Amino acid sequence: MLGVLSALMNDGAFDFSAYPHRHLLGIEGLSPVAISLLLDRADSFVELNRRHDNKLATLSGRTVMNLFFEDSTRTRTSFELAGKRLSADVINMSVSTSSIKKGETVVDTAMTLNAMHPDVLVVRHNDAGAVKLLAEKVNCAVINAGDGRHEHPTQALLDALTIRRRKGKIQGLQVAICGDILHSRVARSNIHLLNAMGARVRVIAPKTLIPAGIERLGVEVFHEMGAGLKDCDIVMMLRLQTERMKGNFFPSVREYFHFFGLDYAKLENAKPDALIMHPGPMNRGVEIASDVADDIGRSAIREQVEMGVAVRMACLEVLCANLSAEGSSQ
Repeated sequence: MLGVLSALMNDGAFDFSAYPHRHLLGIEGLSPVAISLLLDRADSFVELNRRHDNKLATLSGRTVMNLFFEDSTRTRTSFELAGKRLSADVINMSVSTSSIKKGETVVDTAMTLNAMHPDVLVVRHNDAGAVKLLAEKVNCAVINAGDGRHEHPTQALLDALTIRRRKGKIQGLQVAICGDILHSRVARSNIHLLNAMGARVRVIAPKTLIPAGIERLGVEVFHEMGAGLKDCDIVMMLRLQTERMKGNFFPSVREYFHFFGLDYAKLENAKPDALIMHPGPMNRGVEIASDVADDIGRSAIREQVEMGVAVRMACLEVLCANLSAEGSSQ
């Protein structure tokens, strides 16, 4: 195991000790150095993933469990691919048929899974804080794949990697995050990451979809797309999360698109080379027009999906390297 750790630490001069954390529960609190390590390591996996022979033996013998209490396509599939590309044993837990549906608590589930000795547990849960609670009960590393309205750290990392590869930097860029800010864990994680890396962040939404006190996170708030998008380098659209809404947050979908849906008329306010992003899944004609989403020159939406596998490979590798370091020090 020490030989594997040594190889990991010296591969491409990546010092994994720059990420001194057992888990990845959120972006808040991560240093720019830790974020840069994850982005740099992910960047090194991008070309590998484009090759036919794209499998490494890095995590051979490791076990990764995906435990998703909420439905997911992109996140769960990319974590599964990431683990398999690194030769880990990957297990997808089906919550719909598990003991949780029979009344077992999250803590009891954590203790049960802990007894199986996984190395990494990837968890998505509909309650904010549930993943942190679970992480306190297990011996393995835990990655937050999205918890309620709280955070979605790997989404923010893949968004940052997409921006950095397209723009060559993050620092100094003007980024507008538009749409359902109130219910979005993606928005929260991106705000933390972009601020940490020196970008300037705006949020644009109706007043009903802006969290109270969000200015404390270091963002400018706009309620009109024209003013909010003015001179922006990045335009990041968000899905309306109607499944989390209780009550009326806007008059109608048609009216929402008229005022806050991204079309070319509104995009005129941003810089001519502004990058268009969306974490998915997209609701075409609701938060973004189809021709804008499919703009080959300006849309990075498909690239975001591709970057997701590379980012999750980096996270799995770094956390497993830290587990090895813990084991060798005991």
